[in-house]
Amino acid sequence: MASMTIRNVDNQLKARLRVQAAQYGHSMEDEAGEILQAALSTSARIEQRSLAESIRSRIEPLGGVELDLPAREAIADRANPGV
Repeated sequence: MASMTIRNVDNQLKARLRVQAAQYGHSMEDEAGEILQAALSTSARIEQRSLAESIRSRIEPLGGVELDLPAREAIADRANPGV
């Protein structure tokens, strides 16, 4: 099993970890490991979506925007310029 050191942890966060570990009868190291395991094992929540779908899912709840788009013109015939 690998070992890891986490530096610069806020004192309040460390105290909360200590209390939570005690509630579950774990050491602080075991509790931190459980938290990391739970956070990183939820790969099902990471959905394979396109960038557009990801952006839409974040923006859509904020409401829509109506844009005035100019009328589209036909594409020029590049094979026969000037026609």
